[in-house]
Amino acid sequence: MATAYERYNLHTTPEKFFIEACDEGANAVLAIDRVSNEMTLTSKKDIPASAVTRPICGIMGTIRLVAGMYLIVITRKKNVGSLLGHAVWKAVDFDIISYKKTILHLSEIQSQENKTFLSMLNNVLTTDGFYFCTDYDLTHTLQRLANTSPDFQEMSLFERADQRFLWNANLLRELVAEPELHRFALPVVHGFIVMKPCRINGKIFEWILISRRSCFRAGVRYYVRGIDSEGHAANFVETEQIVVYEGAKASFVQTRGSMPFYWSQRPNLKYKPKPIISKTTSHLDGFQRHFDSQLLIYGKQTVLNLVNQKGSEKPLEQAFAKMVSTMNNGMLNYIAFDFHKECSHMRWDRLQILVDAVAETQDEYSYFMVNLDGKVLVQQKGVFRSNCMDCLDRTNVIQSLLARRSLQSQLQRMGVLNVGQRLEEQADFEKIYKNAWADNANACAVQYAGTGALKTDFTRTGKRTHWGLLMDGWNSVIRYYKNNFSDGFRQDSIDLFLGNFAIDESDSPGPLRVQKDWKFLTLPIVMLVAFSMCIVCLLMAAYTDGSQATLILLGLCLLSGDTWTETLAYVMFWGACSAITATIILFNGQDFVDAPKLVHKEKMD
Repeated sequence: MATAYERYNLHTTPEKFFIEACDEGANAVLAIDRVSNEMTLTSKKDIPASAVTRPICGIMGTIRLVAGMYLIVITRKKNVGSLLGHAVWKAVDFDIISYKKTILHLSEIQSQENKTFLSMLNNVLTTDGFYFCTDYDLTHTLQRLANTSPDFQEMSLFERADQRFLWNANLLRELVAEPELHRFALPVVHGFIVMKPCRINGKIFEWILISRRSCFRAGVRYYVRGIDSEGHAANFVETEQIVVYEGAKASFVQTRGSMPFYWSQRPNLKYKPKPIISKTTSHLDGFQRHFDSQLLIYGKQTVLNLVNQKGSEKPLEQAFAKMVSTMNNGMLNYIAFDFHKECSHMRWDRLQILVDAVAETQDEYSYFMVNLDGKVLVQQKGVFRSNCMDCLDRTNVIQSLLARRSLQSQLQRMGVLNVGQRLEEQADFEKIYKNAWADNANACAVQYAGTGALKTDFTRTGKRTHWGLLMDGWNSVIRYYKNNFSDGFRQDSIDLFLGNFAIDESDSPGPLRVQKDWKFLTLPIVMLVAFSMCIVCLLMAAYTDGSQATLILLGLCLLSGDTWTETLAYVMFWGACSAITATIILFNGQDFVDAPKLVHKEKMD
């Protein structure tokens, strides 16, 4: 396998960037012309002595904005651990460097747009969870890597990467156009990785959890639901649990993803917008494509649908069940489990009902394991595809329980656990295990919903707590605000980063210049003024004997008397104004939320 370079120096001159590979024995330098944008391979002797030099950790890629091309580099990394002897890194800091030495060629409007696009890129880059490895393929599971051809093994990291999880594929397009530059192309995944050395019965093993977030149909909670025409599901995440002991390796893979048909749930200022199933699109084509792909990659599928079987979620569950029954070919199994109903009143022990119900299927699917000599002992023949509405909180809880059951079997087979021992009894390991899965939940939730996950108190402690309920309430409030007032910008940021939107070089008005409807500013101001006047009038009633305070409030409320009748009339008037305005705002809720501007919203339904 052609590995990527590990260490770099960036040399900058007014005309060119020189990215020098600093690995032992390397003499390769990537030269980028800042005027023609041409990329060529040169040697260290071509680097001018006058160049400004600094170390970098890798190349994220390049992107065109209003001002021209930009180079994105990784400036700081953090070691996560070692995966089968290969160092895994988290990208911590980035720098976005303009090819152009100045932006004086831009108009004021263009300059402002360019600044907005830069802030969008920073919004994505500062979302925690970018990982890379220079000599190992993080985009594939152990089982997929074990079943590859010799030709595959000879490919560069970029060429062999699973495109579903290659988050900087769009940024690397210019670089990978030249095969000789592939060693500078660093594949980066987005999601969560944790690696922990653990000890049970005096035996030390490595426990690893990797969640790979798909870059197909990527986005934020309410603006990206269901599937697209290619069958890609929103918030699709492949989670692999790996254990390594004395050279033997085992892994267990699960997936999560939005219910794979055409449905949407647009923010509209309501706490929980009503989900809408499309009536104008044939669902079965996209549904079939989704599961054809899943069956090809993972084998048999058991769908664990954890949504409510009443209220607004019920039609979604019914539609999913109906489509599975239509397609069913013996490879697809569907189980509906009303998580909230079953676990109501803090009865979280009832989750064992679902675990027991799928135990036989889990044993049939098994897991992947190779011994010290590299001989494959068993392969995983199917996966559990879990989902709730967001594929976050409920989903993560169930996945952690199934992963523990698999790990129990793996550790017994490896000789780490003695016969009759249970993982739940290993206090030190259980603490590591539960916290890692809770951290996984938080990472996936922040990337999709904008806040940490709910229900992590159960994942961390094994029981539901009142403090956990309080924290869930706080996170729900933050989610409400972000989903309605900042997620449009986040969605635009992701679409720009992934190449779903390309900058138009023409001078025509861009999508960022679209002006909000008059209602957007006028009605909230009217409501705020009316509500404030209502409060002022109420306060006046408390100051009927305080002449000075009354005079001050008198001017604000324009009152000429101090009787309760007059005060009540004013309170009712301003209260009615604020209530009517609030009702109009809620009725036109979608006009007041922060909606995406770059990709037309119909394309995301």
